[in-house]
Formats: sequence, structure tokens, C-alpha cells
Amino acid sequence: MNTLDELTHELFTFYNGFSSWENSVIKTSDLTVSEAHAIEILGTYGQMKMKTLAQHLGVTTGTTTVTVDRLEKKEYAKRESVKEDRRVHLITLTEKGLHAFSEHHQYHFNLTEQILAALSSEENEQLIKILKKINEEAF
Repeated sequence: MNTLDELTHELFTFYNGFSSWENSVIKTSDLTVSEAHAIEILGTYGQMKMKTLAQHLGVTTGTTTVTVDRLEKKEYAKRESVKEDRRVHLITLTEKGLHAFSEHHQYHFNLTEQILAALSSEENEQLIKILKKINEEAF
């Protein structure tokens, strides 16, 4: 197997494992994966405009609007109009949303600990550098 094939296989295996893990975590709540991702971003960065949330999620504003509509209906988030421009809405997590963020973030933290435990401290530093580089240049 050449390097490209091997790396493709390992990335595919990692993605499937992570995706399966994420789905099993989400399955224990009333959230969809896209809703959980929106909560994760709002919990990490705080209140933001719909367009900014869409950019973080890597989806259209229309798709994000549907996700936020569902989060509002489930009482995880709320929209607030900006006084200067009522067309602009800021999205904020509610107490329920903050609790969901905290719980979901802890699952991510635990998984990260498991991954780091499998590596040496030098490998941990290399992994962080490599992931930062990939995220900056490929996404």
C-alpha cells in the first residue's frame, strides 16, 4: 500500500470512528448532530450573529437558520434582535443550552484524553502542530 492509500485509509478509519462515537453521544439526548455542533460553537465562542455561526459550521445561513429554529423550539438557544438593525439577530445559549454545551464538551474532552493517552508527549505536540497546520491550510 502506498503512502497516499495508507493515509486515506487511516483518515477514513479515524473519521468513521469519530463519527460513530459522536452519534452514540448525541443519541442519548434530544439533539441532532448539527444542533450539537451549533451548541458547541456557541458555548465556545459565545453570542454571535447567524452569519458568523454559519461560517463556523461551514454551512449556509439558511441551513443555520433551520438549526437555530429547532434549538429555539427545544429551548437550547434564543435569538435577540440588534436594536440598531432589527434584521440582525444574535444567537445565545439558554441555561439549558449552556448545560448541554458543558455536558457535550466534557465528552469531547474525555475522548481527547483517550487519544492523548495513546501517544507520547512528543507525539502529542506533533499531533497538535499537524492538526493546526491542516486546519489552517485545508479548511
